[in-house]
Amino acid sequence: MTSPFHDFLHDMRMADMPEPVLDLGRRWLLDLLGVAAGGSRTRLSRIIRDHAAAHFGAGGRAAPMLMDGRMVSPAGAALAGGMTIDALDGHDGHKLTKGHVGCGSLPALLALMQAEGRADDREFLAGLVIGYEVGTRAGIALHRTACDYHTSGAWIAVAAASLGARVLGLDAARTREAVGIAEYHGPRSQMMRCIDHPTMVKDGSGWGAMAGVSAAYLAAEGFTGAPAIIVEGADVADLWADLGTNWRIAEQYFKPWPVCRWAQPSVQAVLDLRARHGVTADQVERIEITTFHQSRRLAARNPASTEEAQYSTAYPAAVALVRGRVDPADVAEDGLADPLIRSLAAGMTVTEREDFNAAFPARRFADVRLVMKDGRVLESGPTEAAGDPEAPAPMDAVRAKFRAYAAPVLGKARTTDLERAVDRLGDGGGTTALFGLLGAT
Repeated sequence: MTSPFHDFLHDMRMADMPEPVLDLGRRWLLDLLGVAAGGSRTRLSRIIRDHAAAHFGAGGRAAPMLMDGRMVSPAGAALAGGMTIDALDGHDGHKLTKGHVGCGSLPALLALMQAEGRADDREFLAGLVIGYEVGTRAGIALHRTACDYHTSGAWIAVAAASLGARVLGLDAARTREAVGIAEYHGPRSQMMRCIDHPTMVKDGSGWGAMAGVSAAYLAAEGFTGAPAIIVEGADVADLWADLGTNWRIAEQYFKPWPVCRWAQPSVQAVLDLRARHGVTADQVERIEITTFHQSRRLAARNPASTEEAQYSTAYPAAVALVRGRVDPADVAEDGLADPLIRSLAAGMTVTEREDFNAAFPARRFADVRLVMKDGRVLESGPTEAAGDPEAPAPMDAVRAKFRAYAAPVLGKARTTDLERAVDRLGDGGGTTALFGLLGAT
């Protein structure tokens, strides 16, 4: 006997999905690929891709690494792709999971389809949407049932294994084993440790993608691991009951800037004040931020690495005031030495408010005060970052960000071709053009 989860996973086709849902699949794919291109220039990405090439050799099955092209095992390609996207913290996310689905499920799907020689673009688009549906629910379920705050990789593993079961055509019994193996071996790593001590481990997304892809292949070979309690538990049954009717891909947020989402309300407030009052950084004595606890924990003031710059509230707020933007170059390791930005970040106060804490994670607020050298105090009031699903970023903003991140790495012509390939996804033309554009940078 199959379950509703199994039926959705294996029977749902692109033709069964509403067109707005498919448009969201294309939207998040475009954004993820832009972030992947930008992320490929980081030291983190270079290290993990070289590691995968050295230690995840292609055997009976092989897939090219995202933004690299070297052939490795499917698990190695998922690992390298997930960590390359996660290297630049600019990808979509979800409030209630406090994490990110696409950055791990996309490279897992790419690796699986390329390793298995699947070229149906309709199946690829449907699989991408399914990854969001499974991953988002798995994340909410884990937060509901576990007392610790685990990284996204913990539940990305379940999404990746589910996609593996779909691509490999596993039966109900082996699908159940695959998802159970992935839940068990998914990296239940401590997210707040990386917040307090930012390093390249980040959100565990690549590790979860690797674990999920491996779980699917293990189940296909007879390895056991069921049950996955965040899928089968009675206390989470409600989350899975509306598969195919409540499309949680529509609940993802868009990131305008490549830093932790918890820092983005402060960036938004600074940019709003800067535009509203015509402020320049040399007029400001200091910045005072009041926000929620998790944002205050992003405590790096004097970042020495891109990871510390991305997991900071003070630093990108200072960048926003000085430069009127926060772009990949602003968090790159060769762009962290600006003395005015460092001075503003060092002198900043960051405190928390109980009502902002109570609103988290469904809403994330910051209230920014600019104390001016002439004695004025400019205050933003409670501010949320742009891009939340309640007020989605216009598609023009998504395209502009994609081009800004991708063109410096891929070149203008290839960036244009990649954007067109994403726009055409689902027309039955196959994945050859799209996949061919995702190799070496």
